Amino acid sequence: MRQRPSSFPSARLRAKKVSVALKKSIPHPQSALHFETPLQLLVAVCLSAQCRDERVNAITPQLFGRFPSIQSYAEAEVADIVPYIRSLGLFRNKAQNLVAMGKALLMQHGGQIPLSRAALESLPGVGRKTAGVVSMHLGGEFAFPVDTHIARVARRLGLSQHTHPNKIEEALQKLFPREEWLEGHHRLLLHGRHVCKARKPECGVCSLRLWCPQAG
Repeated sequence: MRQRPSSFPSARLRAKKVSVALKKSIPHPQSALHFETPLQLLVAVCLSAQCRDERVNAITPQLFGRFPSIQSYAEAEVADIVPYIRSLGLFRNKAQNLVAMGKALLMQHGGQIPLSRAALESLPGVGRKTAGVVSMHLGGEFAFPVDTHIARVARRLGLSQHTHPNKIEEALQKLFPREEWLEGHHRLLLHGRHVCKARKPECGVCSLRLWCPQAG
């Protein structure tokens, strides 16, 4: 029998239950984006904005082959990059940002990918979520970046009532142990992408339905 909302555990206890359940349903979470180097990670995450990861993975092999280094982006013209990413959303803006980002990395960071979230966020085309994803993957800073999937799942589970990603991230950081942030980010994202979908959430097969105030 489904619990009544008044009988649901506190958000902290619910987060613990959610963590245990997701560890069972998604034991080995990984990023869906394909990359081998810090530069490839940064570029792939930037390109994934408002675009499916599968689409990004389809075009990055040729892009990475043509632009293998930070210097190659810095020396490129926007028109050189456009043909490789034309199938992605906002491709012109993304091409411009990749060139500007390459120049900024050369001039301000000695041709290295910075590890701090603040330094990453200062790069052209890099927002807070992207900076958090890159920083935590590279071992820079602990973070719990929030995308549309994580935001949706967090609100439906009652882990946060905020709508702004920064506020949701702050709430999740208080509810989950720091050592779980990286995998917790991936698990909530994957759960939102494949189960707790925006239009038709699959509540019947959801491993979190016992802890969800909106299940069903």
